[in-house]
Amino acid sequence: MNEYGLESPRAQELIAAARAMGPDLVARRAQCKAERRVPEATVADFHKAGFFKILQPEQWGGYAMDPQVFYMVGFEVARFCPSSAWILGVIAVHNWQLAVFDDQAAQDVWADDPTVLISSSYAPVGKVKVVDGGFRLSGRWSFSSGSEHCKWAFLGAVVPTPEAPFDMANYRTFLVPIEDYEIVDNWDVVGLQGTGSHDIVVDDVFVPEHRTHKSMDGFLCQNPGNAVNDAPLYHMPFMQVFVRAVCTASLGACEGALQAYIDVAKTRQVGPAKMKDDPAARQLAAEARSEIEEMKLTMVRNFDAMMDKCRAGEEIPVPDRVRYRYDSAVVADRCLALTSRMLKASGSGGVRHGSELLDYHLDILCSQAHVANHSAPFAKNMGGVMFGEENVDYAI
Repeated sequence: MNEYGLESPRAQELIAAARAMGPDLVARRAQCKAERRVPEATVADFHKAGFFKILQPEQWGGYAMDPQVFYMVGFEVARFCPSSAWILGVIAVHNWQLAVFDDQAAQDVWADDPTVLISSSYAPVGKVKVVDGGFRLSGRWSFSSGSEHCKWAFLGAVVPTPEAPFDMANYRTFLVPIEDYEIVDNWDVVGLQGTGSHDIVVDDVFVPEHRTHKSMDGFLCQNPGNAVNDAPLYHMPFMQVFVRAVCTASLGACEGALQAYIDVAKTRQVGPAKMKDDPAARQLAAEARSEIEEMKLTMVRNFDAMMDKCRAGEEIPVPDRVRYRYDSAVVADRCLALTSRMLKASGSGGVRHGSELLDYHLDILCSQAHVANHSAPFAKNMGGVMFGEENVDYAI
């Protein structure tokens, strides 16, 4: 048995712990929404259960589990509170990314406390000046989910060169401590309110070279952190690990929406009959269940295949990476289509304030705003590769 895999005792314990949190997550949902941040009690529960350790290197007390373990935990959390699952996904996955930075970066963050968390905003909007030993960084980044729970931030920017002032091949992630940035409270949205995805502002701060990570290193799976973190997990392509952090909450929310739909169907009266007796309502429930299971299994299958390659020391074929990337990007689209149908079938009551089904639907709608969930470019690239063209996306 793979001790880091989905069938391992530790993985099953982690998933069971996520399910057991359900009542508390549901009870805190209104607070989460009203305060526009995940409650401290929930973050404390995640720490206690070991969720932030799932992808963290073992040398820092982490579990270094396969990615599908982490995302099945996130799926379970999202059934009860999508905002909580969203910040768990995008914060805890940073413990994986920090492991592929130069090891000195991890020493900077975790030397005194390996439970310290990192938020992010990867949009390439930063302004960079190359200086001795590193860079000067300035800018304003939006959508840094869970930033109020974190003491560091990953921020995106392109390093200019004389030949290429802005070339995404020179994109890097910059690691910045909280004393070097300001959190601007401006998260006012119709869904995923609890993610607290505020802006981050940086004004001309120094970032040493070792606190940066080149996107091309992540694409090639040749990272400076591999000198220390050489487990197969840390030889995965960066984007293949990260992108599931922003679609798995949608999938778990769709599962929650399906249960809400079932609850409505069991009690809603439609003329002389119960909604649950309507053949169309039954067909929709069956189709939703089948699609959700298919998306879950696709995620597990894709990570199984990639981890098998990493364990064998083999490259993951680019056409496979292109397909896996599309499989992730399309999840939010498919989930939104399902919840739209469930809302319509549930009648006018579904659009009232307090409708659980509507809340899940709006959370999924907002998840589509993330660029990683814009499926059309990934479909275009995949189709081109299928037709014999070269891959044009290095975020795979």
